[in-house]
Amino acid sequence: MLAGLTAGAVEDAEARAAERPLAALERAALAQAPALDALAALAPADRVKIIAEVKRASPSRGDLAAIPDPALQAARYEEGGASAISVLTEGRRFKGSLADLEAVKARVSLPVLRKDFIATPYQVLEARASGADIVLLIVAALEQPLLAQLHDLVRQLGMTPLVETHSREELERAADIGARLIGVNARNLVDFQLDRDLFGSLAEHFPADAVKIAESAVLAPADVAHYRSAGADVVLIGEALVTNDPVSTLHAFLEAGA
Repeated sequence: MLAGLTAGAVEDAEARAAERPLAALERAALAQAPALDALAALAPADRVKIIAEVKRASPSRGDLAAIPDPALQAARYEEGGASAISVLTEGRRFKGSLADLEAVKARVSLPVLRKDFIATPYQVLEARASGADIVLLIVAALEQPLLAQLHDLVRQLGMTPLVETHSREELERAADIGARLIGVNARNLVDFQLDRDLFGSLAEHFPADAVKIAESAVLAPADVAHYRSAGADVVLIGEALVTNDPVSTLHAFLEAGA
């Protein structure tokens, strides 16, 4: 599943590159205002922080919400107390786009994450050209030299890499490249099974200076409390926020993670 999603995302990026050459994309990326400091926004605090996700669909759950106005959805997240906004930009299975990211960035004052299957420098430059402050890099999808290359490029462009892991070995790979923003995804991207206890089993193995992010398997306040008690600084939440009132749901989640 992960290999297929990554290959599709790269193929779509190559199609866009045929219309927008690399030199033009680089100019657009460098013309953007400086990226926001995501490490500061998501730094450990006396309460959990939330990355709220604009997410229309997923391969595991199918259609979730139409979200005709992603900028309005993101504004509700900011109103509800989110610390950052994640925007799915993968189009085939998640029904997102870079236009969604651009609309969100223009509306909110929070750091914005490009959530996609990033495997080429072109995609990283696209993220910056569209205003992203954070870029997702999935360890399981990338060989170590490419992971290090993309991690460095994200930082050179002033953004923050969010390095996603699923095992202790992947955590070690993230630490080896100096990752500071590290997530553990409860969803196995090979077979899409969920393990809500995976984060807790790996929390003690994070680098000492890393922000610890728990991803997936959050449907109720108790799930946020579970992750917080296991050591999460931040929880990334999508489905529960697009299928319920985002403001009141965020309030309940933040209270549970206080």
